[in-house]
Amino acid sequence: MRLRLICVGQKMPEWVSQGYNEYARRMPPELALDLVEIPMAHRGKNPDIPRLMQREGDAILSALGPRDRVIALEVGGRNWSTEKLASQLESWQQDGQDVSFLVGGPDGLADACRARADQMWSLSALTLPHPLVRILLAEQLYRAWSVTRNHPYHRA
Repeated sequence: MRLRLICVGQKMPEWVSQGYNEYARRMPPELALDLVEIPMAHRGKNPDIPRLMQREGDAILSALGPRDRVIALEVGGRNWSTEKLASQLESWQQDGQDVSFLVGGPDGLADACRARADQMWSLSALTLPHPLVRILLAEQLYRAWSVTRNHPYHRA
């Protein structure tokens, strides 16, 4: 089973890459976390935001595998505790499907991405910068895995 973080945005600052890579490399080989970066559509003066979001959404959807379980990260999604995420992770592993987490661009996810999602997850009611979401998601997946294995990383 593979986990994929599919997100809009490229050329992140070094601290973002370092933070993400630190947690992604800690994941076990049977639960590898891959990053797929989708180029953000150029937003010039007077951009057609719905059209740009659709273009980004099409690119996100084309990066999905046909059988992927899709989790959209959305402010209006459900809040999960670490224990709930750990339970979800175990369930996904038992199903054996690859899981893709979708993070939209500055204007959010396209409607088509939300429609394709099996679940909607909110990391926080706070507005988080998208580069930070990469690190936070990778850390939480590693933490959830550590809970399922009684690894000392997670001490509740």
